[in-house]
Amino acid sequence: MIAVLNTVVDVVEEHLSDDIDIAALATSLGTTEYHVRRMFSSLAGMPLSEYVRRRRMALAAGDVLDGDALLDIAVRYGYGSTEAFGRAFRAVHGVGPADVRRDGGPLRTQQRIRFRLTVEGNTIMDTRITDRPAFVLVGHAARVPLIHAGVNPAIQAHIAGLPAEEHVRLKELGNTDPAGLLQVSDDVDPDYREGTELTYLHGVAVTSDTPVPDDLDQIRVPAGTWAVFRAEGEFPAVLQSVWAATATDWFPSNPWRLRPGPSIVSVLERSADFQTATCELWLPVERA
Repeated sequence: MIAVLNTVVDVVEEHLSDDIDIAALATSLGTTEYHVRRMFSSLAGMPLSEYVRRRRMALAAGDVLDGDALLDIAVRYGYGSTEAFGRAFRAVHGVGPADVRRDGGPLRTQQRIRFRLTVEGNTIMDTRITDRPAFVLVGHAARVPLIHAGVNPAIQAHIAGLPAEEHVRLKELGNTDPAGLLQVSDDVDPDYREGTELTYLHGVAVTSDTPVPDDLDQIRVPAGTWAVFRAEGEFPAVLQSVWAATATDWFPSNPWRLRPGPSIVSVLERSADFQTATCELWLPVERA
């Protein structure tokens, strides 16, 4: 996967003034656009689309300083007007093209990214691969912002708003793996951009033929393969650490890639104050 991401970076660099078909590029490299975007975002700390924008604006800054016509520069980097180009330029550099042309800066340069895999050999991930038939995730769903680190207040508020008896009802309804009360993230932005919205469902898994009460939301999950990562420790920090490690350590070292689908957290055990927990992270995967 590291070699694939570096090839993507090389192609981006060669075509900064062109539209880049990431889906076709990923297919030509034997993988999928979904996996490329998710791995790039996890490892680079920014979406692929944001990296492309930053690199384009880094080169555009040189053209601005050289005195090229702003409309010519805008068209060169795929913008239909000087206004659209100016907004993108300001978003990256913090100042407009006219300011840079007059004052010579300030400029924020995005360096070219290179991915490297450092193998330490001292981190063991408790993982299993399992094939699951189709099942249904049922519970209470809400649209919440994506937050990479720390507690998500929107999710906290969503769960806190459910009466205690509703948790009991959901537990009694669940009848298949992943077991227990589940924290489900679905419809996530392909670039995994912080602040974008996703669908969060607090619920359980049931077999595809289980009758579901009309007042519950549903996410139907087709049959497929899952990588399951077990984590134990301070919550949610340990879960977020394991999620990051899947991108930095596990996927680059194993013949699997992410496929579209919800990510699921199954809380197996927890302290009374939920400060610590034993949980499983379920990620939909396919052979790379």
